[in-house]
Amino acid sequence: MPLNLIFKALADANRRKILQLLQQGDLTAGEIAAQFEISKPSISHHLNILKQANLVQDIRRGQNIFYSLNTTVFQDMIAWFYNVSDLKSGIEPGSGQSAQHKQDKGDIQDDRE
Repeated sequence: MPLNLIFKALADANRRKILQLLQQGDLTAGEIAAQFEISKPSISHHLNILKQANLVQDIRRGQNIFYSLNTTVFQDMIAWFYNVSDLKSGIEPGSGQSAQHKQDKGDIQDDRE
């Protein structure tokens, strides 16, 4: 998962608004642009950044290209945040318990003695 690209994409308020619009369903670039007071080329630029980060995908249907959310990336990001949070708080990933708590219960041996 290209985290730098994802965070760069999410750093812009217009791109976050595009993602919110796409929560309601697939939209064309024109339908997205109608919700903004910026140029269509600017919308296209924002959509390309979101596509590079794999946050949105485009699907051609006849003459139109529809944009939709790629929810898999959001699920991967949530898992990454949980993992970082667990490591920072001293919780062993996936266990829900800190290493100190396990040691206090006798699940981990302390070799310092």
